[in-house]
Amino acid sequence: MTAAPPEPAAVVAQPMRDAFADTVSAALETDPRLAVVLADISADRFTEAARRHPQRVVNLGIREQLMIGVAGGLALTGMRPVAHTFAPFLVERPFEQVKLDLGHQGAGAVLVSSGASYDGAHYGRTHMAPGDVHLLDSLPGWTVHVPGHAAEVAPLLEEALRRDGNVYVRLSERGNAAARPIGPGLQTVRAGSGRSSGVVVAVGPMLDRVLAATEGLDVTVAYAATVRPFDREGLNRLVARAGQADVLLVEPYLEGTSAHEVAAALEDRRHRQRSLGVRRDTEVRGYGTPADHDRAHGLDTAGIAERAREFFPA
Repeated sequence: MTAAPPEPAAVVAQPMRDAFADTVSAALETDPRLAVVLADISADRFTEAARRHPQRVVNLGIREQLMIGVAGGLALTGMRPVAHTFAPFLVERPFEQVKLDLGHQGAGAVLVSSGASYDGAHYGRTHMAPGDVHLLDSLPGWTVHVPGHAAEVAPLLEEALRRDGNVYVRLSERGNAAARPIGPGLQTVRAGSGRSSGVVVAVGPMLDRVLAATEGLDVTVAYAATVRPFDREGLNRLVARAGQADVLLVEPYLEGTSAHEVAAALEDRRHRQRSLGVRRDTEVRGYGTPADHDRAHGLDTAGIAERAREFFPA
């Protein structure tokens, strides 16, 4: 029996939330369009920015539906609002406002979440949102960034602040040991031999675990920090180069969230695909730690390795 690969360290040296707050606070100094709308979460990180710009840093308390409505109203006046709280309270709870006040009105905002799928497991199910990206996928026109390291946050955010459309930035409390190039498009981290090797797409903080899990497999590993728009052309090129249309997609949220993107990317060729993510058939009724939830969903290194070896023929 092959020994399980070791679990890579998953601690981000600088928290992504700190990188977010630093980047947005600096941008407030130079961009008069920018406004920050908070719902208590991370308000302590914007104390100085609120003192300097009291009209453009607004904490509404735990009124998340109002937060999105205010962001939509600010956008309609020509402002560029940034709304922030934990993922379930940013996407799931106020989804009607996201759909109507932002999307239907054509009002662009930057939504920045924290907590990812289950980083806040100690708070219980109320603070978990593995379906956030899947839910936003039901709305047209969203850009979605999933950084894997704190150093990737600033360039992704700075680009989002310059734009006018709707952008979702999904921050995690855990991540990869080092920052990676963030695009545009899929970035090859490890190349296969090209002799009937497959392709593994690792999204954001899943990369280090994917690299450890696929060590010794003849596969190309590509990294994505931006998943919407999905780099369909890039994936098609990688598959053509790999010589085999087998694609394993490893995402830190609901499994299969980007399966339709892989299918669209490879509609011109016969292919096999498998999606790994937070299981759809499993409801974990316990607090535990993020590592406990990784194991329950097969998203630890050993779980990814087992399914990767099942999927890719020897």
